[in-house]
Amino acid sequence: MLGSMTGPTLIVNPFATRVTEERVREVEGRIGAVETLLTERRGHATELARGATGDAVFVFGGDGVVNEVLNGLPRGARLGIVPGGHTNVLARALGVPRDPAAAQRERPISLGRVNGRRFGFGAGIGVDSEAVRELETIKRARDGRRRGDLDYARAVAARLRRGYPPRLDVEGIGLAALVVVSNDAVFTYAGRVPLRVSPQSRFELGLDVWALERAGPAAGARLLARMATGRVLAGIPGAHVLHDVDRVLVTCDEPLPLQADGEDLGDVSEAVFEAERDAISVLVA
Repeated sequence: MLGSMTGPTLIVNPFATRVTEERVREVEGRIGAVETLLTERRGHATELARGATGDAVFVFGGDGVVNEVLNGLPRGARLGIVPGGHTNVLARALGVPRDPAAAQRERPISLGRVNGRRFGFGAGIGVDSEAVRELETIKRARDGRRRGDLDYARAVAARLRRGYPPRLDVEGIGLAALVVVSNDAVFTYAGRVPLRVSPQSRFELGLDVWALERAGPAAGARLLARMATGRVLAGIPGAHVLHDVDRVLVTCDEPLPLQADGEDLGDVSEAVFEAERDAISVLVA
């Protein structure tokens, strides 16, 4: 239904960190929204995006609701992002303006898919997915509190110090302890520090796959040092990178957590990562 009305649809996560009713009214006016839709439950934004009647979709919230909207948009759709979450990785990596009315230029980008689920900036199996499982699926579900970057840093550091054995078979690389698939050079942020996996990765290209052969305490220390200073992870001894690929299969020795855009996708025995080139156009300044 996207495109049947002149003006954008606004999809809002009313529970996001920086979303208020006053700010929603302000955004509506700035973009000239023809309809405003509020999410009510997990996965609802995907349904709302599929039924949007505007000629573009603006999403106001964090990375989770943005990911849901991506999974409801038709190919070639126009997407605007109003950062309203805690980290806002996709919006920051794309340079989305703070004023949504300034987002007039269309930037075509590729998206990733893992087992059919779209993602905007990154996915992985290993330390990142286990941290998401602990902090989002378990602890947040228990107490309703959204953990910050420091909590994630501590969870990742604790796991890396314990180490990871090779338990993944990455097509084109071989056995690995960890695998990260990125759609851009920036995989995530820790406060103001960007974590860059592969410096050549770009939204306009295919996917970059980074895999680490072994993640013992020494490798974990090197990885933490690079993460803390924002250096790329590609230069760590034992790390391998596949650049600008369309598809890669990762097979697990046992079912392991999988994450995409910071969303826990459950345990998987294998993951098929695919690039969806020129999938949508993001509205930027």
